[in-house]
This record gives sequence, C-alpha cells and structure tokens, in this order.
Amino acid sequence: QLQLVESGGGLVQPGGSLRLSCATSGRGLHDYGVGWFRQAPGKEREPLACISSSGASTNYADSVKGRFTISRDNAKNTVNLQMNSLKPEDTAVYYCNAARRGGYNYWGQGTQVTVSS
Repeated sequence: QLQLVESGGGLVQPGGSLRLSCATSGRGLHDYGVGWFRQAPGKEREPLACISSSGASTNYADSVKGRFTISRDNAKNTVNLQMNSLKPEDTAVYYCNAARRGGYNYWGQGTQVTVSS
C-alpha cells in the first residue's frame, strides 16, 4: 500500500507561484511513475504533468506547458510541481497519482490551490 500526501497549496495572486509536493510514507516512490492532476468545481479531473520513475521523461498538458515543472527526488520520496505565472483558471484541487505495472495505482487526498486577487 502506498500513501500519498500532497502539500503546498494555498491562496496566491495571479502571476504568482506555488510549489506543490507529493510525498509518501512507508514504501518509496522510486519505482512509480507519478502524475499531477487537478479538478475544478463542476469539471472533470484533468491531467497536468507526469514524470517517469527515473525522472528521465516528463510530459505536460498544453494548458500548463512552459509554466509548470514536474520534478522528483527519489532519495526523499517526493515529487514536486513548481507552478509559475498562475492564473485564476488554475484554481482547483490538485492531486498526485502514482502508478506502476501490475495495476498499482494510488491517489493522494488533494490540496487546494486558489488563484485570486
């Protein structure tokens, strides 16, 4: 069993930055691909960025490309999402997901990000 905990959310003004972290307790993240998703009220959960288990490969949704950066530190069992140039439309609950072969798929509880002046 893998427990994921997101942190770093909060209230930020448009144009500001936040750094989200996804951490595990117990089993490490090193053999999991990890993705960040978000869900705004009344909308479906949206994939934002993902990173391979080694960190060698990353992918981004067009909506965040050039503004968000995903990274991981397997020694610390964390995956981060650096979010810059935030917009009001980035307001949502942000979730991390860890998955690996064999049908293993885990979600965190989410962290709220609100972009507002």
